[in-house]
Amino acid sequence: MTLIQNLNWRHAVKAYDATKKVSQENIDKIVEAARLAPTSSGLQPFKVIVVENQEIKEKLVEGSLNPECMRDCSHLLVFAGWDKYTPERIDYIYDLTTSERGLPQGRFNSYTDKIKAKFGSLSDAENHNHVANQVYIALGLALAQAAELKVDTTPVGGFDKKVIDDVLKLHDLNLKSVVLMYVGYADAEKDWVGPMKKVRLPKEEFVIEIK
Repeated sequence: MTLIQNLNWRHAVKAYDATKKVSQENIDKIVEAARLAPTSSGLQPFKVIVVENQEIKEKLVEGSLNPECMRDCSHLLVFAGWDKYTPERIDYIYDLTTSERGLPQGRFNSYTDKIKAKFGSLSDAENHNHVANQVYIALGLALAQAAELKVDTTPVGGFDKKVIDDVLKLHDLNLKSVVLMYVGYADAEKDWVGPMKKVRLPKEEFVIEIK
């Protein structure tokens, strides 16, 4: 199937079959799609926490607006962004880049000095908002990869971030949860959206062409 066909196939699942588990191979592919996502200045300012442990998921249920999905999905992916950009984090990424590409250390100093100054002038909230924008690009690629594998998903923006951050101790890693992704296989009887027609704005309303 083509990417467009896969995207037409997928929908935000409303009920999961707790007896069906996604293979580790497929989880790895979904996470790898997120890892390979483009990010601003290549900084990759987030991590993906993969939660399969049922006891941990039960603790996270308190922070979910759809607790049954949280409880019954095969895996929960938590996209957690840096709390803010720091010179140390920027240097780490660019030191890794130069090392992996066989370039002299400090090759990109003139550029990194600029982005350090840029982010240094922003508030912590503005910093994290910029990070969150990068996270959503990765989420989109993870959703697309799952659709290609015919693995069901639900992207989740509505949740209690304090609960998620506290249970997973994200504060200790200087991270904040941004968005969740339930991964599993739909319960065909309970997933009421599954049989319904996919609805999006028609192209003529969605696209503004400037020629």
